[in-house]
Amino acid sequence: MNYSFAERMTAMKPSIIREILKSSSGQSVIPFAAGNPASETFPLEAIRTFTTQILADHPVAALQYGVTEGYDPLREHLLEHLQQRFGIDTTGNSLMVVSGAQQGIELACKVFCNEGDTIICESPSFIGSLNTFRTAGVRLAGVPMEQDGIHLEQLEHALQTEHNVKLIYLIPSFQNPTGITTSAEKRKAIYALAKQYNVVILEDNPYGELRFHGDDVPTLKAIDTEQLVIYVGSFSKVLSAGLRVGYVLAPDEIIQKMAVAKQGEDVHTAILPQMIAHKFMTEYDYEGHIQLVRDVYRRKSDLMRRSLEQHMDASVAYTQPDGGLFLWCELPPNMPMLAYCKQAAASGVAVVPGNAFLVNESEPCNALRLNFSTPSDEQIVRGVEILGQVFTQQQQELAASNTEL
Repeated sequence: MNYSFAERMTAMKPSIIREILKSSSGQSVIPFAAGNPASETFPLEAIRTFTTQILADHPVAALQYGVTEGYDPLREHLLEHLQQRFGIDTTGNSLMVVSGAQQGIELACKVFCNEGDTIICESPSFIGSLNTFRTAGVRLAGVPMEQDGIHLEQLEHALQTEHNVKLIYLIPSFQNPTGITTSAEKRKAIYALAKQYNVVILEDNPYGELRFHGDDVPTLKAIDTEQLVIYVGSFSKVLSAGLRVGYVLAPDEIIQKMAVAKQGEDVHTAILPQMIAHKFMTEYDYEGHIQLVRDVYRRKSDLMRRSLEQHMDASVAYTQPDGGLFLWCELPPNMPMLAYCKQAAASGVAVVPGNAFLVNESEPCNALRLNFSTPSDEQIVRGVEILGQVFTQQQQELAASNTEL
């Protein structure tokens, strides 16, 4: 049969990251391409104990349908946590639990954007969100990144010239894929532009608790005096990615619309994982666990950076994030990035080519993303050593090619 698929699917492509992971499944490939939390940070015994307790004490509540907005005890505690941890004034805002932060991003797009509307985003940016926006038929306007966040002049130019801008999508803290943190000064300037042009900010903050160097920077939601910010958070990087528990804090009217849209998708987020998350926050040493996770990522990030200093050519530049899961490496202009990534994979190291994160994947890009949370310490050292060897091989091949010419 010849299938007639929806036009929206023409904009969808398989995730390069997922395809890399699938192709390397079961093989001894060092996983610098993944974005998974470190498995050693999972509180396995606590999750096992909490699950047993919940099913013993509240089996019906855990296994029955629930309200769309989420498990009330978890919602109430999250509101308190956001106020205390991030200084967010929740007055006039509601919180909804979603099936992972990705769903919160998708719902925000669904309730604000018609086909042909524009979302302004950082470029590069998280490929999962970019594909979500593409599926909705939205036009993406990418604004390049600087060392302290999105380029302000080009952001304002996009706000002035793009058609029907509905959202500004940002990952201000330890951005995926670059690891860059937007400065406090730039966050204030971004917010002022959003206010001036009357555009909603979609703040994606899955790594907000994972700062391991330096001082915290206020979230955009913490400076939101005009009800302009939709804030998306997640338990994926601090508890378990597989439980699929995220949350959205936004003005009441927005959450009401998002709840209606969610009802048409999955009715509500699974209750058992929400109850586990609630116990994790209220009956476990939550702050101690967060510190443990930070310590793990500090060690792994520092180890990867030291290994890059030792094994990688000095012409390769890379970011030095203060938190999160990723480093962004810029190869010299004469080095063919895709050929380098393919050779790295053939040599046993999976990396993600940087163009996968661009709004326009055909634009020139000589960067790649490295993840330090998933691989073991031994894999980090060995993997970077291999990347350095591949770089040397590529340089030699380029030199030989130029000599022949």
